Amino acid sequence: MSRELIAHNRPVFGQLHPRIWGTAAGLIAWFALMAWILFDRSSDVTLSLMFVTVLFAVAIGLPWTLSLVWKKFQMPHERHPKPASFHDWSDGDLAVWGARLRARDAAIDVLLPLAAVSLGLTAIGIVFVIVRALAA
Repeated sequence: MSRELIAHNRPVFGQLHPRIWGTAAGLIAWFALMAWILFDRSSDVTLSLMFVTVLFAVAIGLPWTLSLVWKKFQMPHERHPKPASFHDWSDGDLAVWGARLRARDAAIDVLLPLAAVSLGLTAIGIVFVIVRALAA
């Protein structure tokens, strides 16, 4: 463990790595898929699941579309010459609201709630299906 308060020679990034965004989108898609598979047992639930699915599609699609527009109309001096690898990104820091946070810690902070909700819904759904099968 280093005794320095500020780690020197560590790159500072201003945004999350694309793999983090992809993993977050995958966890949200997993949540929606498991909701449809495990909880769509009657016609009463279908409309609610449809609204949740549309909400998630907008929550994923809108930032993705905005990022494509941002990349297309970015000024030449703002572009990075070479995108950083995930290994280099995870070893660096992330600039967050005027502070610096370890990139690994930032990735955990972003993905942990999504993973907990997605895997928790899956576990609850599996228990729900097992109880329903044993009751019948």
